[in-house]
Amino acid sequence: QVQLVESGGGLVQVGGSLRLSCAVSGSIFSINVMGWYRQAPGKQRELVAAITSGSITNYADSVKGRFAISRDNAKNTVYLQMNSLKPEDTAVYYCNYQGRNGPVNGYWGQGTQVTVSS
Repeated sequence: QVQLVESGGGLVQVGGSLRLSCAVSGSIFSINVMGWYRQAPGKQRELVAAITSGSITNYADSVKGRFAISRDNAKNTVYLQMNSLKPEDTAVYYCNYQGRNGPVNGYWGQGTQVTVSS
């Protein structure tokens, strides 16, 4: 089993910044993928950014140049630095972990609310 604990969400003004953190514990495989997803009211959950254990990253077009995903393997933590925030970024953000022999869709955190006020 893998457990994920998210933190860093909150209320921020347009143009501001937030940093989300996700601490992972449990049976962690050395080769894995971690990512951040978000879901706004009435919308489908979408990938925001992902990073492999080899530090290969992938971003949604809507956040390229504004968000940065990183990981600290020694601390088993993944971060999402969010800059130049827009009202459209308002959503519940979920942390995800995918490792070999785990669930097809990986493990999920409970989510953290990010609200960007205009």
